[in-house]
Amino acid sequence: MSVLEFFKAPPSAPEIQDQEEVKERYKYWRWRVFFGMYIGYVFFYFTRKSFTFAMPVLMQDLGLQISDLGILSSILSITYGMSKFLSGMLSDRSNPRYFMATGLILTGVFNICFGMTSSVVFFAIFWGLNGIFQGWGWPPCARLLTHWYSQKERGTWWGITSTSHSVGGALIPFIAAFCAQAWGWRFAMYIPGVLCILAGFYIMNRLRDTPQSLGLPPVEKFKNDYPAAKLNEDKEISAKDMLFKHVLSNKFIWVLAASYFFVYIIRQAVNDFGALFLIQSKGYSMMAASGSVFWFEAGGIVGTLVAGWGSDKIFKGRRAPVNVIFALGVIFAIAGLYYSPAGSMLLDYSLMFAIGFLIFGPQMLIGMAAVELSHKKAAGTSNGFVGWVAYLGAATAGYPISKIAEVWGWYGFFFALALCGVVTVALLVPLWSIKSNPKFTSKAEPAPEPVAAKEEAPTNA
Repeated sequence: MSVLEFFKAPPSAPEIQDQEEVKERYKYWRWRVFFGMYIGYVFFYFTRKSFTFAMPVLMQDLGLQISDLGILSSILSITYGMSKFLSGMLSDRSNPRYFMATGLILTGVFNICFGMTSSVVFFAIFWGLNGIFQGWGWPPCARLLTHWYSQKERGTWWGITSTSHSVGGALIPFIAAFCAQAWGWRFAMYIPGVLCILAGFYIMNRLRDTPQSLGLPPVEKFKNDYPAAKLNEDKEISAKDMLFKHVLSNKFIWVLAASYFFVYIIRQAVNDFGALFLIQSKGYSMMAASGSVFWFEAGGIVGTLVAGWGSDKIFKGRRAPVNVIFALGVIFAIAGLYYSPAGSMLLDYSLMFAIGFLIFGPQMLIGMAAVELSHKKAAGTSNGFVGWVAYLGAATAGYPISKIAEVWGWYGFFFALALCGVVTVALLVPLWSIKSNPKFTSKAEPAPEPVAAKEEAPTNA
């Protein structure tokens, strides 16, 4: 079997006609796919953030400067962003079962390789390769969420799944910091690497592709939840049309991508350098500073859930209002963290929680809005494109922002992040009333009778 055959999406199976069997199978597979991609993406964060929490010990052992580590952070962001875009196009035509699992296994391999060297050049090579295969993580999730969950429920499910970012981000500080302090920074790379290799084989067993590949009807038919225009699900669209017709010529995608750029500067900068700020500016120990990142990620979990639920239930599927409100709030939370008095650990942890709460909402909803304002069969491509631009922002949060911290101190660092919040709000306000792409709203077709009965309540998950 060739590599292309291994990754190829399976064909649609004959549709099951027994409606009771359809309901039972849908219920089983929706939960199985959900847990598979959720657990898989938790582990992607183990190998993406392992270096961040090995950083203080690595700096001490090898005599590196903050800007040296900022370069490595930028390399990961650039390679990851490029890969997210390219793998988004590939994932729209691939089986996420193998695509996502292979990416996770290889990130584990390159984390182990990173831990086996002391050369900055090899650090850059292995961290760049890690970034390439990190990009194989989320586009398959975007594809699965788009095909297994309908629009009226997708915000909630997407939000729940997106908490995997924060769960992984909350666990890895303790794992990596403990390994670094107990056995040295190399084990902060080895242990996450081994865990991710094992997790890759687990999700290879759990995931499947679209409902149609299992003989189930499309989720729109199952849930009687058709978009404003019923797109032809059986018609294949070319890779060229995916990219140029549904992504690059889509003005909404460009606005979302630009706002994503600034959201990711804030998110990545706080995540990568928040602990270092508390150590250098407020005298925290390494473990206490790592604990602040736990609260940042915990806030992200709550904020992601609230943002997804709020966009579904309060704003009826409109994502921009939640994005604007959260982005406005993060400006004040960032200022609060900088000006909080030294020694106020409870206040600092609370502010880190608030920043996570407010930044992870837009981080999740902007990517989802890009999928909903594009074509369903271009879900991975549209999400990958805005993700690529987002990680150009994350790259900016590496060397450029760390250099601002070196030259202008932490005041310059926090001023730059607050300014990014202001620009984000300005970009997203014009999308306030947009729910779906007007390009598709003139050809709506009446929906048939629903297949599904009431199912599990994701809002209580």
